[in-house]
Amino acid sequence: MTIRVVLADDQEMVRTGFRMILEAEDDITVVGEAADGRTAVDLCRRLRPDVALLDIRMPTLDGLEATRLLAGPEVAEPQRIVVVTFDLDEYVHAALLHGATGFLLKDAGPALLVEAVRAAGRGDALVSPQVTSRLLRHLSASASARRAAVEPAEPLTEREGDVLRLVAQGHTNAEVGERLFVSPSTVKTHLASLQPKLGARNRVELAAWAWQSGRMDDLPPPRS
Repeated sequence: MTIRVVLADDQEMVRTGFRMILEAEDDITVVGEAADGRTAVDLCRRLRPDVALLDIRMPTLDGLEATRLLAGPEVAEPQRIVVVTFDLDEYVHAALLHGATGFLLKDAGPALLVEAVRAAGRGDALVSPQVTSRLLRHLSASASARRAAVEPAEPLTEREGDVLRLVAQGHTNAEVGERLFVSPSTVKTHLASLQPKLGARNRVELAAWAWQSGRMDDLPPPRS
């Protein structure tokens, strides 16, 4: 299946570079470009791409507001959004709360850009590792973030707890499977059962819950 992508960035050179990287892959095609947030929202609503790459800083409408309009909790059919920016910590949590599927730094490199698009196309989340570690460290140290952790809708099984802790440490499904001696598909099944229990939309929110709830208190916070 070909992943259809819309690019939104006010810098033409950035859009051109992203297009060249993505369209070098057989399974990705760029179906539209926008130089401002309002055009990006209109384009995504019209074309319904599989994934939209949105820059944070754009004229007429910034990437956070565009994300909220396309993927926020109030949107009936949310779209899959990967927010792209420079290293600005204050935007990370807001982007995820607004419904972003992933968060990527502009200097993350071609391989991570492609994998972020593929992950979003599958309905998974990919956040730049250095951004993830700082976000989770902040959540583990923040009293207000801890108070925000909700109780599970249903008790977690022992195996679900094992999967959750490993995901919260930043391990991939394959790495979790290796440590627990199960297949990656079994890991995905556990993650799918964890999401409704914890009110999480993706693995990043699952990891955040694990640190917020105190389940990781016997481990040191992630290193940046």
